[in-house]
Amino acid sequence: MPESSSRIFRFAPSPNGALHLGHAYSALLNHDLARAAGARLLLRHEDIDRARCTLAFERAVEADLRWLGVAVEDRPRRQSEHFADYRAALEALEGEGLVYPAFMTRGQVRAFAERWQEENGRPWPRDPDGAPLYPALDRSLSARERAERIAEGAPFAWRLDMAAACARTGPLSWTEEGGGEPGGVRVAAEPQAWGDVMLARRDLPTSYHLSVVVDDALQGVTDVVRGADLLPATSVHRVLQSLLGLPAPAYRHHALILGPDGRKLSKSARDAGLAALREAGLTPADVRRMVGSGGEIGEPA
Repeated sequence: MPESSSRIFRFAPSPNGALHLGHAYSALLNHDLARAAGARLLLRHEDIDRARCTLAFERAVEADLRWLGVAVEDRPRRQSEHFADYRAALEALEGEGLVYPAFMTRGQVRAFAERWQEENGRPWPRDPDGAPLYPALDRSLSARERAERIAEGAPFAWRLDMAAACARTGPLSWTEEGGGEPGGVRVAAEPQAWGDVMLARRDLPTSYHLSVVVDDALQGVTDVVRGADLLPATSVHRVLQSLLGLPAPAYRHHALILGPDGRKLSKSARDAGLAALREAGLTPADVRRMVGSGGEIGEPA
């Protein structure tokens, strides 16, 4: 564990909607843990989705954090300004023969999975998020065939050859904190469950997996505190860290805030944003009571 003075936490939302109570819990937990450790807390705007992320949402995020009393350092990192960093990491993996252009669309992957089940009587495997694994039929294309398809303008994504990557890294694990064990516990990574994950597209030189790993390393992040829904993705992140020679932070995956119907809160479902709660007269203390230590939302006392 790094010394307190050298520890760095980060809160890294996507500015594509209003922050809700789930974000508030994560931001407050990062703030409280960083303050207790005498550590720095950074804000990062994960805005690689330029179609949905806006400057207005960034400003709203920062306003919500100020209202909550979450103190972050000035000059947050904006991912859209650092595509060159991600492109360099992708090119390093390409130079090692660990990524390949994948031409099947999501619809084609779903159709493949459906045909497989019909023909074999058992379902095609899915990743931890529930999506069918990429069949990797085009992983064996020759360099000439790949070049021809790219020259023809065929859309493609860069995918990690997971079998080759895992053969290169060997078994991996990470330190998971927050379970009551001093120093945390070691968790074995299971990246094979994700298959050949997408790392970039032809028109976008990165993905969540690639950018978050590169950002954490470049920003010197030592402690990643985020929702339990991202725990499975840590296996992919450990593989990329190992392949790129990047340090591995300590992780803490906290409980999710659930709505009254038991589902995870979501921007897309238009769950009540912090700004709306503020306008309704609630205080930061009310929000702290509502999120408690995670789990189902209660009413403010």
